[in-house]
Amino acid sequence: MTDQTREIHMQVMWNRLISVVEEQAMTLLRTAFSTSVREAGDLSAGVFDPEGRMLAQAITGTPGHVNTMAEAVLHFIDEIGRENMFPGDTYVTNDPWKGTGHLHDITMVSPSFKGDRLVGFFACTAHVVDVGGRGFGADGKSVYEEGIQIPIMKFAERGVVNADLVRLLRANVRESNQVVGDFYSLAACNDVGHNRLIAMMEEIGLDTLDDLGDFIFTRTRAATLERIAGLPRGGWTNTLMTDGYDRPVRLVATVETRDGTVNVDFTGSDPQSRYGINVPIIYTKAYACYAMKCVVAPDIPNNWASLEPFTVSSPVNILNAERPAPVSLRHVFGHLVPDLVLGALAQALPGRILAEGSGALWNIHMSVRPLAQQSGQRAEILMFNSGGMGARPGLDGLSATAFPSGVMTMPIEATEHTGPVVIWRKELRPDSGGDGEYRGGLGQVIEIEPAPGHEFDFSAMFDRIGYAPRGREGGKDGAPGLAALDDGTRLKPKGWQHVPAGRRLVLHLPGGGGYGDPARRDAMARAEDLLKGYVTGGEK
Repeated sequence: MTDQTREIHMQVMWNRLISVVEEQAMTLLRTAFSTSVREAGDLSAGVFDPEGRMLAQAITGTPGHVNTMAEAVLHFIDEIGRENMFPGDTYVTNDPWKGTGHLHDITMVSPSFKGDRLVGFFACTAHVVDVGGRGFGADGKSVYEEGIQIPIMKFAERGVVNADLVRLLRANVRESNQVVGDFYSLAACNDVGHNRLIAMMEEIGLDTLDDLGDFIFTRTRAATLERIAGLPRGGWTNTLMTDGYDRPVRLVATVETRDGTVNVDFTGSDPQSRYGINVPIIYTKAYACYAMKCVVAPDIPNNWASLEPFTVSSPVNILNAERPAPVSLRHVFGHLVPDLVLGALAQALPGRILAEGSGALWNIHMSVRPLAQQSGQRAEILMFNSGGMGARPGLDGLSATAFPSGVMTMPIEATEHTGPVVIWRKELRPDSGGDGEYRGGLGQVIEIEPAPGHEFDFSAMFDRIGYAPRGREGGKDGAPGLAALDDGTRLKPKGWQHVPAGRRLVLHLPGGGGYGDPARRDAMARAEDLLKGYVTGGEK
């Protein structure tokens, strides 16, 4: 086989491997019980070599799940031990520090054997609707209040499910059928990946993935290092203020380029909070690396070799929280980490970095119940919502788009089908995108009411209310968010709150910052903004 033929052969197998993990992820999407997985795609899937190094990831999924999972598999290998791994096994955890940052994410890892030989691992992660405790919110004072903790353990051994674990789950969660159903969906997802991998290896005549792994890692590492070598040398610091829980929180990042690596240090960020807005370093690292890859190597496949040159350091603080800190809403500040890091990179690479956007998802968890002495339905409903992205050099920002998480929006019909709520309004928010040569993306306006005869408590998971997304290169800031009842009562950005029967919860999601001098915006673009209702009176 000539070198050129081998190159083509290896590339074809690499593409086949990616199709294997994409089918793995689609299995989870099609079989999941929770709307956050089935409708929003809040999941990840990947294949790993026998050393636990990620070979390929599914296109479907979020950076927070994929990049934490890349590290989590190593914890599974260490704690289970290779001598205790058998064909048909599946391992599970929701440990925030060894998984993906909070208890609501379930990570499952399955060894893949070809005969008696361990050839790799499949892993997947999904957000489940409930894990008990206080529910999905920031009010807990420690991780012990936030739900059931599942240490790294076996969900199944040699194909036999751990019935005691399933019984324990059912006794500790509010939506037991959904949660247990998602556990089985996760396990099935890995099984599909394993079956497709073995079929591929038998078709091609592979006994191991060693040569293919070496091909993948060699090329992606070389390509990533070439991009890093083209960066300016130095260090740049950025600060971002956020709403926090009961007081503003300051986040700080310093990006430093070195020979062969780029490091992000979070020294200067505020200390750990007593509320559940802290972030384990595994999740902070996931989104910091994602931000750097978006700029430095966006077209290079995501795997162990392309991630390794990007490193993270931090003292103990809100972005490097230690056990047993409460971490339920770790995604809020985790999703703001890319804007924090990109703000530092903008100093090194002027003219190349988009403006700040909404960042964190405006998730809402509703606990709906009938009024006292009335019949009705109880339900736990999780809804994902997105504000606007920042404008980009040369392009307007995307409206109502989940950057950096990448999850999809949940259809109104799917949310209303889950429980007794009525969504009266879900539309783009005019005048919310920051003005500039390129306009920031628009946020949304959403109105939610309990169905007749019902009321609900909800967990607010919002940010960018007190501090709007900032414009870049002369662009104007996006509009800050607002949470209120329809009678004008202002609500807190985070924490459990109440919506009585007959009242509506009204959410105004933030818009993205603008990019460039507004005076340079094209006249036709301004006319189109007015025509489409994106702005109501010209400049903001």
